[in-house]
Amino acid sequence: MNNKMNLPVAIIGAGPTGMAAAAHLVKRNIPFLLFEAGNEVGSSVASWAHIKVFSPWKYNIDKAAKALLEQSNWKQPNEDLVHTGRELIDLYLKPLSELPALQKSIYTNSKVIAIGKKGMDKMKDANRASAPFVVRVQQGDSIRNFEARAVIDASGTWLSPNPVGSGGMFAIGELAHSDHIFYGIPDVLFKHKMRYAGKSIAVIGGGHSAINTILELEKIKQEFPETEINWILRKQNITEVYGGQADDALEARGALGIKIESLVNEDKINIYTPFQIFEIKRLNNKLSLIGEQYGKKAQLPGIDEIIANTGSRPDFSFLPEIRLSISPSVESVDALAALIDPNIHSCGTVRAHGELELRHPEKDFYIVGSKSYGRAPTFLMATGYEQVRSIAAALAGDLEAARKVELDLPETGVCSSGIQGGACCGVEPTPQGQKAAACCG
Repeated sequence: MNNKMNLPVAIIGAGPTGMAAAAHLVKRNIPFLLFEAGNEVGSSVASWAHIKVFSPWKYNIDKAAKALLEQSNWKQPNEDLVHTGRELIDLYLKPLSELPALQKSIYTNSKVIAIGKKGMDKMKDANRASAPFVVRVQQGDSIRNFEARAVIDASGTWLSPNPVGSGGMFAIGELAHSDHIFYGIPDVLFKHKMRYAGKSIAVIGGGHSAINTILELEKIKQEFPETEINWILRKQNITEVYGGQADDALEARGALGIKIESLVNEDKINIYTPFQIFEIKRLNNKLSLIGEQYGKKAQLPGIDEIIANTGSRPDFSFLPEIRLSISPSVESVDALAALIDPNIHSCGTVRAHGELELRHPEKDFYIVGSKSYGRAPTFLMATGYEQVRSIAAALAGDLEAARKVELDLPETGVCSSGIQGGACCGVEPTPQGQKAAACCG
């Protein structure tokens, strides 16, 4: 065994997929170092702690993690109950992180700012595969280098939201008025209540996050009737967002479609679709959204606040020295692009995949979790668990287990291969995914 093989595996991100990777490496007796930029495990989940996922606990707990937890005094939640993001942290991720086998190897407040190969840049070929990775980490005011035999990037996409502007670009004026834009899922009923009460709000996005936001704003409207809800989508028809409803195998997700259709039919929401936003201006102390609708210039004035539920995209900025194979359109791991393209597939039609499909030209470097799906809105938490199980098996030399990839997902009621624009998750990738792991919680 050479020096590289004696080094730990570096994991980036302590969300559900990153923590599952740690559990599977522990199971295989492979040392690891896990770096989390936030101040707690699941820090991205914490930003949507108030939101309930669609799927019950039985789909959201990794098997290797569960086996480790059962060796402690951990009390397993009722597997048939759905839960919030905060419960996912407090009842699962945090207890997992406190197990002695994991705790000593987890570094919070540790942001990975660069990864490369020791002593060589991206151009060098000679002995590249045998050289260890160098992971550069910022911890407060200090910067440290860590060496690793392999890297599992589970950093997700939640911290890289898509812009409000059409065409994937920031709208003119979007950055200048960002103090009136919330990217993500605000806690409308509690923490952020007075930010939106009695205001005119534009909710932008066509996925389940936007539906969640609108349903909560409607509750605010009942208390503050002057609250105005404007829903801006890029879809040709509002009915595209209703989903499987009663036919959805995940009842909580199907219920969202039923509730939002009822609000639409009762004219409680101002709907603008398809509406493309090109510019955001401030007029008379209000925001005005300027764009195009049905091929003609359109303007929506009088907006106080914008909630951007427009999805996320991967961040490759700390990987310029790593040889990656990334789809030019989906921005997923290239071998996955044809499997997950939302123009063709939905959550229930993406087949299982593992270490083989997740390989990059840089040997022993893997991107997993929602980041492996790039901009595709169909990532599932259970998919991430199976990804890291397969990778851990491969790193342990158990190629038979690595190749045996299986995943059973519930039916959505609407998603099927070949449906153009019919992805059950709309335009928003989930924080670390849900659906049989919850799809877009």
